[in-house]
Amino acid sequence: MKQNAKAIQLELDWLHEILKTRSTINSRPESGPEDLLDLPAPDLSRIESDYSTLIQNYELGPAERFLIILAAVPHIRPQLLDMFTARNQHTQQIYTEFGVRKGKTGHGILPTGEMVLFILSGKNLEKRFFYQSLFDPQGVLFREGIIRISGTDPEESFLNGVLTLSPEILELITTGKPQKPTFGPDFPAQQLKTSMDWEDLVLEEDILLQLKELESWLKHRDYLLEEWEMNRILKPGFKALFHGPPGTGKTLTAALLGKKMGLDVYRIDLSLMISKYIGETEKNLARVFERAERKDWILFFDEADALFGKRTAVNDSHDRYANQEVSYLLQRIEDFAGLVILATNLKTNLDEAFMRRFQSVIYFPVPGFEQRQELWKKAFPKKAHMDPEIDLYEIAKKYDLTGGSILNAVRHSLLMALETKERIVRLEDLREGIRREYQKAGRTI
Repeated sequence: MKQNAKAIQLELDWLHEILKTRSTINSRPESGPEDLLDLPAPDLSRIESDYSTLIQNYELGPAERFLIILAAVPHIRPQLLDMFTARNQHTQQIYTEFGVRKGKTGHGILPTGEMVLFILSGKNLEKRFFYQSLFDPQGVLFREGIIRISGTDPEESFLNGVLTLSPEILELITTGKPQKPTFGPDFPAQQLKTSMDWEDLVLEEDILLQLKELESWLKHRDYLLEEWEMNRILKPGFKALFHGPPGTGKTLTAALLGKKMGLDVYRIDLSLMISKYIGETEKNLARVFERAERKDWILFFDEADALFGKRTAVNDSHDRYANQEVSYLLQRIEDFAGLVILATNLKTNLDEAFMRRFQSVIYFPVPGFEQRQELWKKAFPKKAHMDPEIDLYEIAKKYDLTGGSILNAVRHSLLMALETKERIVRLEDLREGIRREYQKAGRTI
């Protein structure tokens, strides 16, 4: 943190010198350098900081560094932009050329694309056109998601948008600890974690073999596409469908696959994804996919038939926009370069046109007797004392429950055991837990 502060202070001093020089040139055009970026950027090569590493890793020049530090100013030195509050003496308005945007909740100034071009080019059109290339979506800062421009109306110039530094980069250069994205309406995805290990997964052998293909793709995709040049005929991503009854291990398998391969898994909340405001769904979705591609996340859509089901008939404008949002989401999944897993309880509810796009379709059935027996054994803690009457072999043979239902029944029996002095798991409590699981499914023992 100390080294980051040292590096960023030097960048802020450099930015302040640029801003001061722009102010001087405005009143005396003949003064100052021909190009403000000729003012030498500080040498950070000897400062071991996350900010310096960022610059070195992406080989950022003065122009890119200028954008980053300007975007960071509202978060670390907001008063540096107070010079842009100056008003025209005749109109009493802030000068239009400043490209000023004010914060929604405070009085601070937010940097915009127009502000960048004003600082670097002033009234020089040739320079303005030259520096406008800094906002090329294929430029390193925008391509890697380090910076974006946001908050523009479709009818306005995109340069009126606010220059925004990604939260991960902001945290990295200020605290030295990049933060995970925060789950909410603006980011409808939550990291899927588990304390279990791959060895705890109880599935039939043919399912494990099918999952092996997903592992192989995650390990060898770059070699497959680049070295063997299969990118000529194959799309870069991989799409898998997990289908089967609730509680059969679809979500757990996705979490464990990510854990085994050392990749973060993010579950998409479809209820937050679909916005009542036209266009907001696409924005929310874009945020998730952009981060996922940069971070090499696995994306997991649970209860996917809620969104990817058969298309609705277009009876009104709401139906039309709903279908447009689904089409947009399908296209983003199609273009995603990583692994996307969709899970559903009812495969027949999915749109047939989308079904053809999966590279792998894996069915998670209700576990058979051998799997149930293994699940019962693994569900109880080693320290638990069991009633001698409990025969897990007979219980597994008699009751066809899913893994999720077995865990629920075990949880009930353990809680009841903790209510007694002996703390012994009793057969009657275990049977009661099983009865409740049957009742949930509309079945009787």
